Amino acid sequence: MNTAAAHADLLADSIDRAGSPVCVGLDPVVGRLPEALAGYDDEAERVEHFCTGVVEAVAGVVGVVKPQSACFERFGSAGVAVLERVIARAREAGLFVILDVKRGDIGSTAAHYAAAATGLGAHAVTVNAYMGASSIEPFLDAGLMVFVLVRTSNPDSGVIQGEALARGGTLAEHTARLVHELGRAHVGERGLSGVGAVVGATRADEGAALRELMPDTPFLVPGVGTQGGRTEDLAPMARPATSAGGLGLVVNASRSVLFAGDGTDGRDWNERVRARAKALADEGRALHGTRSAV
Repeated sequence: MNTAAAHADLLADSIDRAGSPVCVGLDPVVGRLPEALAGYDDEAERVEHFCTGVVEAVAGVVGVVKPQSACFERFGSAGVAVLERVIARAREAGLFVILDVKRGDIGSTAAHYAAAATGLGAHAVTVNAYMGASSIEPFLDAGLMVFVLVRTSNPDSGVIQGEALARGGTLAEHTARLVHELGRAHVGERGLSGVGAVVGATRADEGAALRELMPDTPFLVPGVGTQGGRTEDLAPMARPATSAGGLGLVVNASRSVLFAGDGTDGRDWNERVRARAKALADEGRALHGTRSAV
């Protein structure tokens, strides 16, 4: 059945096949694409060849990719078509696809966004809960898994997410409770909820407290690499588990993988991408060793 809970199981299975919770973000920037792709005059076409090459390079090394929709939408209808084809290629390669769109509207508008994400072939999407549960539920109704913004990695996120509430705790902790309650009805056979949370790697010091509030919630953890987050600091966010897929972590790295190296080592760009993804995947395997099943 195509449900959020089933997608949570699929996510865990995809991570188990790779043996690591590492995810590669697909955030193509035209100005940083390899010179080997300069022969394509059309920028959207260059992006497609690059992202397809990344997918082929990381398949079997990681189990998850996260295309950033804005990087494709900027090219208009041609970019959206590229995004759809890249997602299809990722699925063909056996990868779980999280579409990073950060939607946050309510009612019928959210239902339209959910239909669009489903049509593009995504297994999961990122969403914003600022307008309440009604901005999340249409995606679940469409069978998508969701990752709700809780404590993000950008430096100024604390201005809002870290704000103390009169009732006690922070806005991020309040959102975490909402995520947990909403997710209780969407727990899969692997014990993970189809309602996940975005918790930045740069917020590792808050990881244990947020995990306590969301014991069965998968954490999408951006910010490793270029933003300064370190894989070895993420152990407090992990769930006790007997396999990588049960940790409840999806550790994302984007720029540090996509644009790895300066090209002076003699390797092709896709070989450098694969090598960097493999190095991060190995770091992710060490995370599994830090937590054992109770």
